[in-house]
Amino acid sequence: MADPPPASALRRLARHIVSSLRGEQHDYTRGSLLRAVFLLAVPMVLEMALESTFALVDIWWVNQIDAGLFGATPTGGAAVAAIGATEALLTIIYAVAFGLGMAVTATVARRVGEQDLPGAARAGGQAVWLALLTGIGTGVPCLIFAEPLLHWMSDGNDKVVAEGTAYARWILGGNVIVTLLFLQNAIFRGAGDPVLALKTLAVANGINLVLDPCLIFGLGPFPQLGVTGAAVATTIGRGTAVIWQTWVLHRGAGRVRVDRAAMRLDAPVMRSLLRLSAGTIGQFLIGTSSWIVLMRLVQEFGEAAAAGYTTGIRILMFALLPAWGLSNAAATLVGQNLGARQPDRAERSVWLTGLLDMAFLGLVTAVMELLPGPIMAQFTTDPEVYRYGVDTLRIVAAGYVFFAWGMVTVQAFNGAGDTRTPTWLHFLFFWVLELPLAWLLAMPCGLGPQGVFWSVTIAESLFAVAAVIWFRRGRWKTIKV
Repeated sequence: MADPPPASALRRLARHIVSSLRGEQHDYTRGSLLRAVFLLAVPMVLEMALESTFALVDIWWVNQIDAGLFGATPTGGAAVAAIGATEALLTIIYAVAFGLGMAVTATVARRVGEQDLPGAARAGGQAVWLALLTGIGTGVPCLIFAEPLLHWMSDGNDKVVAEGTAYARWILGGNVIVTLLFLQNAIFRGAGDPVLALKTLAVANGINLVLDPCLIFGLGPFPQLGVTGAAVATTIGRGTAVIWQTWVLHRGAGRVRVDRAAMRLDAPVMRSLLRLSAGTIGQFLIGTSSWIVLMRLVQEFGEAAAAGYTTGIRILMFALLPAWGLSNAAATLVGQNLGARQPDRAERSVWLTGLLDMAFLGLVTAVMELLPGPIMAQFTTDPEVYRYGVDTLRIVAAGYVFFAWGMVTVQAFNGAGDTRTPTWLHFLFFWVLELPLAWLLAMPCGLGPQGVFWSVTIAESLFAVAAVIWFRRGRWKTIKV
């Protein structure tokens, strides 16, 4: 049969996009794998793009404080450095939320693949309890000790502490909002309803986009809060999204309805989620704690280096998180197909997703290598911050093709319930290799902050190679969830 004309292929592509964004329910254990990846990945990629928009929008507007926009008083990079220090601490909360979320996604996906929707709902109900307990338990101490934590992260920089303490209190004190946002979206993804997670982030980002400049610079009737305004805007946006999210889950608009019965405490399900999440939390804590140490090391080279690194990493995360969205599709496909007793289809979905992710991040690498200057110029006018930011973009993006396979295989392990393997890989490549290498290159070898940047590229690339080798062994196909 002759190949269809391009117009026909484009129409089919358009129909798939519309179908994926309408929130239509599909059986991902049958039919074309490419179509299944596409239907899951489109909303997941857009969801992650919106998640990264939070960070990018905040850092852009806060950089405008130092540009004197709307008469703001420049801080010499202290405001941006304060965001970087706070975000490094927040990565611990992200690690816990991501870890719990992966356990939730894996469990819900497995139950859906087994056609056990009540079991999926019970897992979702326990996930909400875990989000509340974790968020409140970590948020209250952070609210109380925000100032000393920021003092430690900024290497005792009084200017950074003065500029950022209120920001840190708002962001870190609102941990319960972050954990609820992540875990309830994990329920949507595991159920195969990623468009609901996308809508959640759309609500949060829409509010944040409007409130950010108003609260930072005091536009119209709003107070001028400076860098604190970015935290207030983000918290209001995320909090509103969580309220909407909770309403959708209880109303039952998606495949899984978390009603009152599902919210009753279920000890066996709770234990299963905690058992699975121990590995995922461990791997994310290892990864994110290494980012904290790297940020602390960069702070040794001054405010400009910290601000440039923070801005560069935010830009890179904006490009990287959509790739995470694509890899999330692999987790859902692996979980549901293993639940349907189709391990070979689960494996094929990972190789296909990995190739697509590699192609996407290859394009990102080309852009970051060819146009780092024009990109960084959109965020800062400070020549020192600009220089360090450009170096961050070029060096870290050099390993992005490898990063693609690392992300997809890790999500595949987690989606299968094999959380132990990626935990050990994270330990070996981020604590045993990356951190000593960062210090060695930055200090004794004299590369400065650029040595830290190179340690990220080297460790992440080797991590990806090891993850693919281990994935090929196939032990993950036998894990019980």
